Amino acid sequence: MPIRRRRSCLTVPGDDERKLVHAAAVPADEVVVDLEDAVPAARKDAARELLARVLPGLTWRASTVAVRVNGPRTRWHAGDLELVRELRPDVVVVPKVELVEEVADLPVPCEALIETAAGLAACESIAAAPGLEALVLGPGDLAASLGVPALTIGVGAHLDYALARILVAARAHGLAVVDGPFVSLGDPEGLRRSAERSRAFGYDGKWCIHPEQVEICNEVYAPTAEEIERARRILEIEGVARLDGEMVDEANRRMAESLLARLDER
Repeated sequence: MPIRRRRSCLTVPGDDERKLVHAAAVPADEVVVDLEDAVPAARKDAARELLARVLPGLTWRASTVAVRVNGPRTRWHAGDLELVRELRPDVVVVPKVELVEEVADLPVPCEALIETAAGLAACESIAAAPGLEALVLGPGDLAASLGVPALTIGVGAHLDYALARILVAARAHGLAVVDGPFVSLGDPEGLRRSAERSRAFGYDGKWCIHPEQVEICNEVYAPTAEEIERARRILEIEGVARLDGEMVDEANRRMAESLLARLDER
């Protein structure tokens, strides 16, 4: 099972000092400082300079701090990786990954965003990259790449297939797996439904685009008290037995152990 909690992964623009300082105090499991989509082309260099100056002095409430660099096929990628080598964040997030080589030999552990048709088709081989810790579904760019007729991120008939395929690829290689963002702010019930959908697939967490989304994601992706209690009861059973009208056996024990392992993630 993954060793880092990623129930809530709060993204913050890398060119906004005020938001960076605020994000440091948010109780997200992970903060993703974004140099890619959140930063206009004209501000890429300024964002790097800001991060080099500000990030080392911040005290983070999140247990993991990540930097999302610009994609491997952009002119900013090499410079972003130089900044990562200098700052040494916990994780580097690489967007639009399509080849295993694009996440190999990086200076820190990596998360790979699967957000193109080519990336989805290759996600099983990408998941085998050394140093990779997680696969992340990027629903907006994936929709565009697939030609899905949707203009809202996180909407489309392709999502269930993408959620399932990325999940299987990640788990086959012992990786964490994270859902993309829910973009309708001020809609907590919509966020909860979106999180519950990917949690039902087995996802560890979700990207958050605003601090107000963190609490709900932390709640949804954690085992409930009822699940914990039932899992512990299952582990007390030896062999095959009946529990609350249901036959349980060794497969149930492995399911219970998997659920309880989430309590031990740091």
